[in-house]
Amino acid sequence: MGMWASLDAMWEMPAEKRIFGAVLLFSWTVYLWETFLAQRQLILLFGGIPYLWRLSGRFCGYAGFGPEYETLGFFMKDAVKKFIVTQCILLPVSSLLLYIIKIGGDYFFIYAWLFTLVVSLVLVTIYADYIAPLFDKFTPLPEGKLKQEIEVMAKSIDFPLTKVYVVEGSKRSSHSNAYFYGFFKNKRIVLFDTLLEEYSVLNKAILEESGMEARKDGEGDSEEIKANVKNKKQGCKNEEVLAVLGHELGHWKLGHTVKNIIISQMNSFLCFFLFAVLIGRKELFSAFGFYNSQPTLIGLLIIFQFIFSPYNEVLSFCLTVLSRRFEFQADAFAKKLGKAKDLYSALIKLNKDNLGFPVSDWLFSMWHYSHPPLLERLQALESSKQD
Repeated sequence: MGMWASLDAMWEMPAEKRIFGAVLLFSWTVYLWETFLAQRQLILLFGGIPYLWRLSGRFCGYAGFGPEYETLGFFMKDAVKKFIVTQCILLPVSSLLLYIIKIGGDYFFIYAWLFTLVVSLVLVTIYADYIAPLFDKFTPLPEGKLKQEIEVMAKSIDFPLTKVYVVEGSKRSSHSNAYFYGFFKNKRIVLFDTLLEEYSVLNKAILEESGMEARKDGEGDSEEIKANVKNKKQGCKNEEVLAVLGHELGHWKLGHTVKNIIISQMNSFLCFFLFAVLIGRKELFSAFGFYNSQPTLIGLLIIFQFIFSPYNEVLSFCLTVLSRRFEFQADAFAKKLGKAKDLYSALIKLNKDNLGFPVSDWLFSMWHYSHPPLLERLQALESSKQD
C-alpha cells in the first residue's frame, strides 16, 4: 500500500518535477546497466586469458598505435587539423540549422530535415576526395595482379568500380580496413596499407629492424630471422584481401548501404517532428531551471540529449542487431563467391593485427558490438547453413 501511495504522490507532483525525476531515474538505470555489462565483460576478459597476455596488453583492446602516431608532434598536428576542419563544418551548419528552426514556422521540422539531408549527402560526396586526404595520404593501387583481380571481381557482380586507392593508415595505427564510397556509377575502393601484406609500411620497418633483406621469399636469411619476421608481419595475402573486399562488396550488393541511409533519414525526420511537437512545452524548460525563457539551443539540448534518451537507447540496440545481421549476410555473400576459406584466415589475421579479443560475453556483445565476435563469424563461415 505504501508503494502505491508513493507512486500516486509522485504522479501528483508538478509536471516539470516529474520530467526531471524521470530523466534522472533513466540516467541512473542506464549507468547501472552499463556497469553490469562491463562487469561481465571484465570477468570474462581477466579470467579467460593467460596472465602474460594481460600483462602485455595483447587482446585487451585496441592499442595498436604506430610509432609515428606515438610522437607528440604528429598527435598534435592531427588533433589541430581535426579541430579546424570540424569547426569549419560544424559552426556554419549549426548556425544555419538554428536559423531555419527560428524562421521555419509551423513546418520548420520539414525544412530542418531537408537541410540536414542535403548537408549529409554533400559531406558523404566530398569527404573521401577533399576531407580525408587532409589527414592521410591516398595513392592509386599500383598496376599488378591484385588490382586486376579486384577489377575482375567487381565486374563479376556489376560493381561500377572506377578507381582503387591505398591509404597510408599505418601512420596513425596498425588498424586494418577496406571500404568503398561514391554514388551511382562512380564507385571507388580504398584499402588500408596495413591490410596489404606486400604494401605495408610497418612490414618494411620490421624487415629493417630484423636485419632481413628485401629479397624474394627471404632467400639467404636464417630460419630464425624468417620465423621472427613472419610472426611480426601484419596484413593479408592477395587472396585474403579479395575475400575481405568480397565481404565489403556484399554490403553493396545486398543493399545494406542504402538501407542504412533510409533508416538514418527516417530517424532524422522523426526526431525533428517530435522536436517540433515538444519545443513549445514550457514544463520541459522549467524542469531544467528555465522558467521565464525558452531558448532554442537549450531546447535542442534538453530534448535530444535527455528527453530522447530512452528512444536513443532502444534505437541504438536495434541498429546494433541489424548491423550484426548485415555482417553475417556480407560474410555469406563472400562465401558464395568462393572466398570462405580466405575470409576465414583473413578475419583471424585482422583480429590479431587490430588487437581484438576473440571472444566476448554474449550479453555485452549483443548490446555493444555492431560486428559479431570473431568466433561467431568463423563458426558461421564453417556452417553449411548461413543467412
